[in-house]
Amino acid sequence: MSQVDFPFASSDVERPIGPGTMSWGVATSLDTNGIRGQFPGLTPGWHYLDTAATAQKPQAVIDADARAMGADYATVHRGVYARSASMTLAYETARRRVAAFIGGREDEIVFVRGATEGINLIAQTHPAKGRVLLSMLEHHSNIVPWQLAGWQVDVCPLTPDGRIDLDAAAAMLTRDHTMVAFAHVSNVLGSVLDVPRAAELAHAVGAELLIDGCQAVPRLAVDVAALGCDHYVFSGHKLYGPTGIGVLWSRKLADLPPWQGGGSMIDRVSFAGTTFAPAPMRFEAGTPAIVEAIALHAAIDYVDAIGLDAIHAHEAALVAATREALHGVNSITLHGPKDSAGIVSFSMAGVHPHDVATILDEGGVAIRAGHHCAQPLMEHLGVPATARASFGLYSDMGDVAALVDGLHRVTRIFG
Repeated sequence: MSQVDFPFASSDVERPIGPGTMSWGVATSLDTNGIRGQFPGLTPGWHYLDTAATAQKPQAVIDADARAMGADYATVHRGVYARSASMTLAYETARRRVAAFIGGREDEIVFVRGATEGINLIAQTHPAKGRVLLSMLEHHSNIVPWQLAGWQVDVCPLTPDGRIDLDAAAAMLTRDHTMVAFAHVSNVLGSVLDVPRAAELAHAVGAELLIDGCQAVPRLAVDVAALGCDHYVFSGHKLYGPTGIGVLWSRKLADLPPWQGGGSMIDRVSFAGTTFAPAPMRFEAGTPAIVEAIALHAAIDYVDAIGLDAIHAHEAALVAATREALHGVNSITLHGPKDSAGIVSFSMAGVHPHDVATILDEGGVAIRAGHHCAQPLMEHLGVPATARASFGLYSDMGDVAALVDGLHRVTRIFG
């Protein structure tokens, strides 16, 4: 591979000249100068471009977690003493906050360990297991649960620019399909699904629609009622919240049986038989993720205060700058649509993505390299893996410049 010139080098990068104005002359609706300082994990000289895997946490979330784990801590639902009652109120308030954030009702919200568990819950408990239509770009967490639960899987192809091909889905769907399960935003390509149309197609054949919203909720305003889906899942740690908690929203909870047994999810237990609590409690067996739910509430408040429209516009500007910097470089292939949401995946000819990521890491740039839990998509793309840079509300043009500089170094080393 010959030496190539990148459109931008570090010497071309201007420093931010004022609030809302980023380097390279790109104005965004979000000023990150103050925001970056609210994230203790963003140490000076380190450029974190792996937010699609997990987001860094703002101090407000860390503080909420510490208070809930420390001075405020007690169990929920069972205690009659004052602190337990206070924690129960905080826990259920978090449920109401999540519901309001995505436009649902609190009795439609189940706290789970993550989106993965939410999908497994639906796959295992759905009373009409049959055929499920997935897409070529799905995360393994939206493939394997359906296989384990015994569903017959069909696969919808993609459009040339990496979107789920809904015209193809319309032709594939039959009355045998009882479920359609698609990603709202691809974790590899950043492509955004037209969810209302997908809902119309699913409902036209009597199927339900489950949406994996892990990559959408941190950057797009979500209203489940307007989207028309039947089930929606996301994980807290990608929304600037803690690990160990996620959300399943479902308008169909009343139709589903419990899938795990234990405390909290019961009405009455006897050796002759057990009756169960109404939804959503019957899906939350055992002591719940109390601290995590309260910290997730804080994360939602933090994101809402900034505004999802501002976050999306800011990340779109970073994506555009990155794609412009890498476009036309012969050794680099960009994957996914130009308007990808917060994610830029690419391959470099003659260099394995792991080598790209290792060299970038030596320069303080953290990206993801691998199959991104999307091996069928890698096969479709004809590559073993890709390199992925993904942005968050704290990212800025300095991160893009550092990425470009690092790729200069990769070409020098492998050139």
